[in-house]
Amino acid sequence: MTEFRVWAPKPARVQLDVDGALHAMTRSGDGWWHADVDAPADARYGYALDDDPKVLPDPRSARQPDGVHERSQRWDAGAARWTDGDWAGRPVEGAVVYELHIGTFTAAGTFDAAIEKLDYLVELGVDFVELMPVNSFAGTHGWGYDGVLWYSVHEPYGGPDGLVRFVDACHARGLAVLIDAVFNHLGPSGNYLPKFGPYLSSGSNPWGEGVNIADADSDEVRRYIIGCALRWMRDFHADGLRLDAVHALVDTTAIHILEELATETDWLAAQLGRPLSLVAESDLNDPRLITPRDRGGLGITAQWADDIHHAVHTAVSGERQGYYADFGSLATLGQTLRHGFFHAGTYSSFRHRRHGRPLDTSAIPATRLLAYTCTHDQVGNRALGDRPSQNLDPGQLAIKAALVLGSPYTTMLFMGEEWGASTPFQFFSSHPEPELARATAEGRKAEFAEHGWDADDIPDPQDPQTFLRSKLDWDEVRAGEHAALLGFYRDLIALRRNESDLANPWLNNVTVDYDEELAWIILSRGQLRIVCNLSTEPVTVPLAGDVVLCWGEPAVGAESTALQGHSVAILRRG
Repeated sequence: MTEFRVWAPKPARVQLDVDGALHAMTRSGDGWWHADVDAPADARYGYALDDDPKVLPDPRSARQPDGVHERSQRWDAGAARWTDGDWAGRPVEGAVVYELHIGTFTAAGTFDAAIEKLDYLVELGVDFVELMPVNSFAGTHGWGYDGVLWYSVHEPYGGPDGLVRFVDACHARGLAVLIDAVFNHLGPSGNYLPKFGPYLSSGSNPWGEGVNIADADSDEVRRYIIGCALRWMRDFHADGLRLDAVHALVDTTAIHILEELATETDWLAAQLGRPLSLVAESDLNDPRLITPRDRGGLGITAQWADDIHHAVHTAVSGERQGYYADFGSLATLGQTLRHGFFHAGTYSSFRHRRHGRPLDTSAIPATRLLAYTCTHDQVGNRALGDRPSQNLDPGQLAIKAALVLGSPYTTMLFMGEEWGASTPFQFFSSHPEPELARATAEGRKAEFAEHGWDADDIPDPQDPQTFLRSKLDWDEVRAGEHAALLGFYRDLIALRRNESDLANPWLNNVTVDYDEELAWIILSRGQLRIVCNLSTEPVTVPLAGDVVLCWGEPAVGAESTALQGHSVAILRRG
């Protein structure tokens, strides 16, 4: 006999459907329904609520072989075949993280195809692979942030068994794995949770209705979220999670759900005997997120730092639109490189108010912030999904890489940036409902038309070609300037790993000098100097030393160094 359980406090009657046969269920006082039924391991099952004939998938479904609108299938985590018994794990702080989207990382777009590229990642020198969401969502392809069944693995990628093979293969090569988890909203297609119980809140966020983590009857919803998070790390051996847009988790309770999750993650890490990391995406610039719990913080391991991205990108590219308006000067870049947050109780012209709070750099190491030259957001949420490599020359890309990988922050690459991939990463979806598909495409065009773009230029998210255009072209890796840039990235990552000055996690190790008019900037880390010329014209910088690594041909004199336009040299002070 198999026990089936589902939390469904809303309906007055719940029936279990197993391969088309209905079975009565018994309700407990806490809103859980139970039934013991003799069912084969591969049975399709679901729940019929009240008099609605539609059989709904299990909210805690482990597998959706026929998509998010159909019946579920059990999956035994204990039967998974693992070979990573000797994997000791690794902490994320100070690591090099590589963000990728399974569907576009390879031509096949599966976990098994991605395994074939893991040796490349090892040679590149990265420490962590961060997977964009792999939970189940409607359609065959999409970014994954419209997930509706958080406990199951997207079947077109390879389902739960494929994820097991991928994580196991990563660990065999010394690569840790982060999984992107979205708990702030649910997708518009296949979200049946509100039929079962009070999963949604009275509030909303930019992506739809919020999740009920603080309203009435929210305790079980919080357990649903935390149970899902722990499951990725326990059942799928993930080394941590990237938590999407945690600023959209509106929690007015005394113990914030992120603090609760961090506490339970630490407990699970102790049980498993390996480190587990939580990396949050937050728009708040609030240090309390990454402050230890014994010092009044929430205890999250690390967070993305968009200010660093904005400061680097605007200084190099010259872009100033939207939320880039307060960035662009070398003074802003220097401030951000030394303090992590640029907006730290300062006025944000984009928000029309003060924003952020200063980071206590004497107590919180720089490795609790993630720095990057681009992310899926900073590429895919542009109107055309164009990468920096489609607008900047290789020297500018090398400068951005040197500033980020030479910084004291934990660093992250977005797939393909290391060779200056020419393929875009555009916003794509495959909603099966015609009305939703049309609304998604029209909404995307209208959004960017308001900012002056020609609506006809905006890629249609539902067009399969938008998805196919976003796949990496691996033939570029060996070609010309792509290969040269890849070599530079490899050397930078190796330098970061081997130089003790670059391993110092404290910002008191960092100094920045610059000349706004001549457009050069020097990031100093101990005996190493990262000297960048952001101008198209040659400049002479009042600094000399031994060349450790460079893009371009620096001419080092007794007391100065001449740099070509758009070039960078890493010097060791003599």
